[in-house]
Amino acid sequence: MAEYETQYQALSVYDEDDTGDDTDNHTEADLMIHMVPDSNKARWNHIENLDEFFTRVYQYHQRQGFLCMVLEDSLQLIQFVFVVVFSSFLWKCVDYGKLFASDHKVTIHEAVNHQCLQRFDAPIILCLLVAGAFWLFRVIKVLYNIFLYYEIRSFYLTALKISPEDLTNMTWHEVQTRLLDVQKVQQMCIHKSDLTQLDIYHRILRFKNYTLAMVNKDVLPLKIQLPLVGDYVFLSTGLKYNVEFLLFWGPWSAFENKWHLRDEYKDNSLHRRKQLAEKLSQRILWLGLANLALSPVIFLWQILYSFFRYAELVKRQPSFLGSRRWSNYGRQYIRHFNELDHEFNARLNRGYKAADMYLSIFTSPLMSIIAKNIAFFAGSVLAVLVVLTVIDEDVLNVEHVLTIMTVAGVIVTACKVFIPDEHAVYCPEVLMRNVLAQIHYMPDHWAGNAHTTRVRGEFSLLFQFKAIYLLEELLSPLTTPLMLIFKFRQRASEIVDFFHNFTVEVVGVGDVCSFAQMDVRKHGNPQWSECETEASQTEQGEDGKTEMSLMHFHLTNPEWKPPDNCSMFLNQMRDQVQRDVGPLASLQAPDMTGILGPFSSMNPSAATGVGLGYASLVSSITGHSTMLSPSMSAPFASGIAPKLRGAVSQTEGPMMSSMGPGTSFYSPSASLTQPHPSLGVQSPSSLNHPTSISQRHYDEGQIELMSTEMSFSALYMHDLRTRRNRGYPYENMDDIRTRSLWQRHDPAQATPSSGGTTPMPEIVEKPQEEDTGAQEQEL
Repeated sequence: MAEYETQYQALSVYDEDDTGDDTDNHTEADLMIHMVPDSNKARWNHIENLDEFFTRVYQYHQRQGFLCMVLEDSLQLIQFVFVVVFSSFLWKCVDYGKLFASDHKVTIHEAVNHQCLQRFDAPIILCLLVAGAFWLFRVIKVLYNIFLYYEIRSFYLTALKISPEDLTNMTWHEVQTRLLDVQKVQQMCIHKSDLTQLDIYHRILRFKNYTLAMVNKDVLPLKIQLPLVGDYVFLSTGLKYNVEFLLFWGPWSAFENKWHLRDEYKDNSLHRRKQLAEKLSQRILWLGLANLALSPVIFLWQILYSFFRYAELVKRQPSFLGSRRWSNYGRQYIRHFNELDHEFNARLNRGYKAADMYLSIFTSPLMSIIAKNIAFFAGSVLAVLVVLTVIDEDVLNVEHVLTIMTVAGVIVTACKVFIPDEHAVYCPEVLMRNVLAQIHYMPDHWAGNAHTTRVRGEFSLLFQFKAIYLLEELLSPLTTPLMLIFKFRQRASEIVDFFHNFTVEVVGVGDVCSFAQMDVRKHGNPQWSECETEASQTEQGEDGKTEMSLMHFHLTNPEWKPPDNCSMFLNQMRDQVQRDVGPLASLQAPDMTGILGPFSSMNPSAATGVGLGYASLVSSITGHSTMLSPSMSAPFASGIAPKLRGAVSQTEGPMMSSMGPGTSFYSPSASLTQPHPSLGVQSPSSLNHPTSISQRHYDEGQIELMSTEMSFSALYMHDLRTRRNRGYPYENMDDIRTRSLWQRHDPAQATPSSGGTTPMPEIVEKPQEEDTGAQEQEL
C-alpha cells in the first residue's frame, strides 16, 4: 500500500592532512554512507490508494482496534462453519423416527445415526462444495485483511501516536484532526499539501454519496406498486449489494479504480452514452440471471442463517417481530451527504423512540377489540397450565403441554402490539415534529397531515416492522433477480446520464459526486435558501438535501472553511434567524418540556445552549413562547459540562464549541448578536478564520449540544421553507395532499425537458385551509 523511499548518498572522504597508510585511506574514501530518512515519514509518504487507506483508518477506530477486528472476522468464519456443519447434521444424521418415538425415553445416542455420511446424496454434496469454496475465499480475504489491519495499527502507533488503550476513549473527530496534521508532515497525498475535513469524507464516502444522490433524484427504481398493498419500496441487503457491485467496485463498474470514473462516461457524445446504456442494460441482465441461477443456494442459506440467528430470540422475546427498525430505503432517504456511519446511526437512534411512539398511535379499534379477546383466551389457558405445573411439575411430561404453553405465550405477546396504552395521550403533529428534529427530512405534504393514515403508511416504509424486514431478506434471493431484470434495466440510460452530468473532479481527491460538494449555487433549491442558484430543476437537490447536508457538515466540522457560496448561505441563515427571532428574545413562558414532549427529554443538556436566544428560537419553530426551566439549567449554571469520555467514541463529533474558543455553550448571556449555535451558523470572521489546532478546546460533554443544534436548525429550515411556499408558485396544495410520495419523480409523468421530474404547474392561490396541526398544538 505504501511506497518506501530510501535515499542514498555516496560521500568521498579525503583528508589532505592524513598521514596514515594509503590502503586505509583508500578504504575510508570508498565508504558508502546511507542517509536514511525518518522511517515513519518514508513509510507513510505517498499512499497510492488513499480511499482504501482512510476507510481502514476509520474502520479501525469504529471497530475498536486490531484485536477486536481480528477476533470478529475469525469468529465469523467459525460461525459459517458451524451453520453448515450443524445444518448437515440435522438433515442427515438425526433419526427423527426414533427421536419422536413415544414407547420409551429416547437417548441422544439412539437418535443419532452414526453412519450418516453414507446418506449424503448429490444435492447435499453440491451444497457443501459451494459452501466450502465460499469459506475458502473468505479465509483468504480474512488473512489478507489481517495484514492490512496490522499496518493500520502501526500507523496509529507511529504516525497518529494513539495507543490501543487510548483508542476506545477517543472520538473520530480527534483522530481526524491528527490525521490532517500527519498529512502536513508526511504528505500521504502528494497532489495536495493540506487536506481538509471534506477531502477525507469524500474519500471514505465517495460511493455512498453517489448512492444517496441517485436515491434523492429517484434514479434507482426502488418504488413499486404491489397488488392489495399499493405503494411499496424494496431495497433488500442483497439488492443493495448487487447495485454497488454493478456500479462501483465490480469488474464492469463505472469506475476505472477507486477514485477515477471511466473516460467513456465523461464523453459528451450522445451516441457514446447510448452505447454505454446498452452495455449497462446487458450487464444488468446477466447479473440478474446469475442471481436467478444462484437463488436456490442463497435462499437456503438465508433460511438457515435467519433460523439460527433469530429463532431463540423470537422464542425468548416474541415482541421482537413487532418492534421496528429504520428500513434500508429509509437509511438512504434521510442520510446527509458526507455523513459518516457513526454520525448517522447516532442520529437515527435519537429519533427511534419518537418514531415508535408516532406509529403506535395508529391502532385499529376493531383490531384492538379482537386482540384483547384473543389475549384473554390464550392467557387463560396459559395461566391454568402454569398453576398446574407449580402444583406438580410432572404436568410438563404430558404430551404437547409445553408446546401449548409456548404458543399461548407467543399469542399473548403478539396481541399486545395491537392493544394501545390506555394511559397514553398522543399528539401526532408534535410527535412528527420530534421525529423531524432527528431525521431532518420529510415530504412536504406530511406537514399538517401527521394524523392521517396515508402519512402513517408512507412513514412506515421508512420505519418498518422487523418482521417485514426479515421477510424481505428471506425473499431477497427470489426478488432481487426480478428487480434487476425488469426494473433496473429500464433505468440504464438514466444511470449513465447521472454519472455523466453529476461527476466533478476535485484536486487531491479525484472524481466525486457533484451533490457531495454541497454547493448551494449549483445544487441548491430556491425554496430552501435565498442564495442565487444556477441549478435547473433537474440539478436541484430534493427535500433540501443540499442545504441540510451543508448545515450538518458545518456543525460536525466547525474548523472546515466552506467555499464562498456555502459561507453566503450560512450567513444568510444567521441573518434570517436574527430577523425572525430577535423580537421574541424578551418573551418568557412556562417550561418547554410539556410542549416538546419526548424530544425535550432526549437531550436535556441542550436546553441550556443559548439561554433566552434558544428559547426564542424554539418559540419561532413551535409557535409557542418558551423558556428554560430552572431545573434544566441549574446543573450547568457553573458552565461545567458533563464528561462523557468513552461513551461517545462511536457517536459523533466534534468536541468543541462552534462558537469558537473562549465562548461557552452554556453561557446564558449569549445573545443573538453573537454566532447562533442553534443554527450552526458562525460569524463571517469565524468562517473565514477557522480555529487553529493550538486553540482547540475538546469537551466531550458538548456532543449532545452539537446534535441538538442540527435538530433545531432542521426544524427552523423546514418552517422557513413552509413560509416561503405560501407566496411561492409551486403547486396546488390539493395536489400535494392527494398525490403519492413516489409520484414526484415518476418518469411516466415527466416531460422530456424536465429530465425525469414533474414540472411545476401554474396555480391560482386558493383561500388558506384550516390548519388542523396548529389547532392540535394550541389544544
